[in-house]
This record gives sequence, C-alpha cells and structure tokens, in this order.
Amino acid sequence: MFSLLKNNLFQQVKKQSTLKSFTRMSSSQIAPLDSSKLRIELNKNPKTKLPNDQLIFGQSFTDHMLTIEWNESTGWSNPEIKPYGNLSLDPSCCVFHYSFELFEGLKAYKDSKNQIRMFRVDKNMERMNKSATRICLPSFDTEELTKCIGELLKIDKDFIPEGRGYSLYLRPTMIGTTAGLGVGTPDKALLYVIASPVGPYYKTGFKAVKLEATDYATRAWPGGVGDKKLGANYAPCIKPQLEAASRGYQQNLWLFGPEKNVTEVGTMNFFVVFKDSKTGLKELVTAPLDGTILEGVTRDSILSLARERLNKDEWIISERYCTITEIVSKSKTGELLEAFGSGTAAVVSPIKAIGYDGEDIDVPLLPGEQSGPLTKQIANWIAELQYGDVESDWSRIVA
Repeated sequence: MFSLLKNNLFQQVKKQSTLKSFTRMSSSQIAPLDSSKLRIELNKNPKTKLPNDQLIFGQSFTDHMLTIEWNESTGWSNPEIKPYGNLSLDPSCCVFHYSFELFEGLKAYKDSKNQIRMFRVDKNMERMNKSATRICLPSFDTEELTKCIGELLKIDKDFIPEGRGYSLYLRPTMIGTTAGLGVGTPDKALLYVIASPVGPYYKTGFKAVKLEATDYATRAWPGGVGDKKLGANYAPCIKPQLEAASRGYQQNLWLFGPEKNVTEVGTMNFFVVFKDSKTGLKELVTAPLDGTILEGVTRDSILSLARERLNKDEWIISERYCTITEIVSKSKTGELLEAFGSGTAAVVSPIKAIGYDGEDIDVPLLPGEQSGPLTKQIANWIAELQYGDVESDWSRIVA
C-alpha cells in the first residue's frame, strides 16, 4: 500500500514538474529579463559613507538595491532599482521551508582613473544560471542582468571605496517565493542584488592562517550540489568551523572519502605547492571539478594565470586530488612548499599550518612574511587585473 501511494505521489510531482517546465519555457520566451525596461527610484534619504577604516565585511550597504520578480505565467517583470530596504514575503514561501535559494559573490573596483570595473562578471552570471537550473529556479539572460548591475553601480558609485584591498562586494541572490507548504517546482521567484563596501575580508589583512583537517563532517559528496552556490551548502559548515576555532584553528580543511582527499578550505578552493626532490619540478595542485568542488572564479583565474605565466620547464599545473597523507609525507621530506585558499571575498588566503591527527603540519612561509612566494605573486597578479593596473578582458568597465 505504501509503495503504491509513494509511486502515485512520484507520478504527480513528475507530471507537475513537466507541465511547469513547459510553461516556464514558454513564459521565458514571452518575457525575458530586459535591462531596457529598468525603472529607477532614487533614495531620498542617502546614507553617510563610512571611511575605509570603519568598513566591516558585509555589514554596511549602499543606498539602493536591484530587484526583478519572475512568475511562470508572465516571465520576468521590469527590473527595478529602488532604495535599499526590507523584503515582504509570505511566511509559507518555499525559500524558508525547502531552501530554494542561491547567490553569487563578485566585486566592483575603482581604478586609478576613477573608472568602475567588475572582475570576470560573466563567470559569476554563468555560475548563477547553473545554480538556478539545479534547484528549478528560472534562468535569465546573463548580459541583461549584467547591464542592470552596471546601472546600480553607476547610481551607488560613491560607495565604492578607493585603494588596494578595498572594493564594493556585490551579492546577486535568487529565491523561490511561491507561497504554500508542499515540495514542488516554484512558480514565483525574486532575483535581487545588494552591494556592500568592503575592505580586507580578514581584519588581520593578508595574514597566514591555521587549518584543522576535518574528516568527521562532509562539505559535499558525489551526486550532491557542492559545485553550486546554494545557501544550503553553507549553514551546515558553521558547526565544524566553530569546533575547529575552539581548538585554535581559523578554518576547516575538508577531507573526503577513505583516501582522505583534500577538497576545499572553509568556503574557499584549496591550492598546495609541492616540489619533486628528484626532478626539481614544482607542482601547483588543486582539486578537480568533479561535481563536489565549487567552480570558483578566483580558482579559475589562478589556474589561467599560472598556466600562462609560470615557466613550463619548472612548473606542473595539476587539477587532481591530493590526500592529507601526501601532504604529511611531503612535509617530512621538505617537498611541501606552500598552501593557500582562494575565493572572491578574501581573494587569496595564505596557510601556515594544518592540524591533523593531533599534530600541526607546518607550511613554509617567506622569511618575515605571511605567505609563500607563489601565493604572494598570485595575489599581486590578480590585484593588478582587478584594479586595472594591467588591462585585460577580465575587467568590465562600467561606462
């Protein structure tokens, strides 16, 4: 009896999802996201801009926000830039009960000519669409959303702090807003973008951190959604982080499987540098994009720059798993050279030690400094591109 009921429910959900998917395709053709229909309502009570030394990451916001509603029967509504403020949502909205939520993180910078630059925004928009598709939220024209974000930046340009290490952090978000309990495909959604002027992610600045190798909890698993930017991926990671902090570590180094593969560090991608004592070759290693690893924009930037700029006779760039056992072994033989995390918020975060099996594995740093040589070089390479000191097609200038 239970099996029959279960099968009937499955068929109902499948039929409903198929019907809604067809309707969604039709509505998206009728009313795509269109930046030319943008409406603007200026804030009549502008905020006081904070000086750089008072900026705390993600704690203050600009005067305006971008909002765009979606309905499966009508498609995307007209985009709106309006005063930053609270959202009004039904308590039964599916975002609250079933985690229909995704987000992105990217930054805008002011260059030496006072121009506004977005760094690799196309990659963030592409990843946002992938996340939306995975949880049955609507996709959108990435160029049209980018244009809308550009208009938001123009209006709130005075909030973009100047100086190296300072930027405007952008948080595009999409949530399912269908009211009512019951798991199904959302027929309503809200896409919105808020912006926060920020300085360095860590109060200590560019300073090496200690990690605790974590194998008692899992960040992501095969067949899951570890490669998508979903809010549901983050909350479960906080408790292990607090446990690591209670033992004197700033972040977790996530291990997976019986081999104890190193996957990510905290909410960042992980890189490690080895040296082969026999050949003298150095190897930059990061985990492969196998569905469990977040497709980090900074990760991709680092790999691209390393392959382009590092001497191919001296370096190997590898997207492969290393294990914590390999790190321990190479540390003992002097073949562990450096390690760092990468992500939009902190960009590059150097690592000085990894706690594992009751002992700390020391990661070499430059004498008197807070990173290894490649970590420092990569941080400089990326900053030059972000702030327009070196021109590239990775920068999108907001005209």
